Amino acid sequence: MQFQAFDAPYVERLRSGDFRTQEHFVAYFSELIQLKLRARLRSPQAIEDVRQETFVRVFAALRSPGGIRQPERLGAFVNSICNNVLLEHYRSSSRSDSLDDEPQNELPDPVMDVLGAVAAKQMEEKVREILDEMPERDRRILREVFLEERDKDDVCRDFGVDRDYLRVLLHRAKQSFKSLYLKNIERRPPGVTAAGKV
Repeated sequence: MQFQAFDAPYVERLRSGDFRTQEHFVAYFSELIQLKLRARLRSPQAIEDVRQETFVRVFAALRSPGGIRQPERLGAFVNSICNNVLLEHYRSSSRSDSLDDEPQNELPDPVMDVLGAVAAKQMEEKVREILDEMPERDRRILREVFLEERDKDDVCRDFGVDRDYLRVLLHRAKQSFKSLYLKNIERRPPGVTAAGKV
């Protein structure tokens, strides 16, 4: 589910260390990374290690002289870094398994598992809350395309539009969602996170 569009000002705020932008960036990509990694890694500790290393490398790239040349592809860049870190983790795990007489099972970390579940639930609630504030047509189109993952031809029939105009409607709906999301962040008192905690 991809609601966030990235641009040069967003990347510049990230690069300059703007707290709210970094907070949004980490919260947004943490959920996506965790969803991706839960299907590939058994241990919550391994998931957290890969997640943290991904962010370390992304922030290092942001601050490097070349930086990120295509801000609109920030999501693809983060995903690519995550894939590289995950491959390194696999290689490292297989090397250590072959060096040991018996493979050691990674013990699950219940705290990290609970935190991941809570973060995912909070993000889901926030998305639904913002959707409820949107105009009916925008809300319906985002729900049907992204949340329910309906076939786009069926959605076109329901809305009485062709695929080209569906793209226009989706773009407008995503912009509307983004605008409400940013207003929601601005409304929060200083020091309060999206979950409402200081």
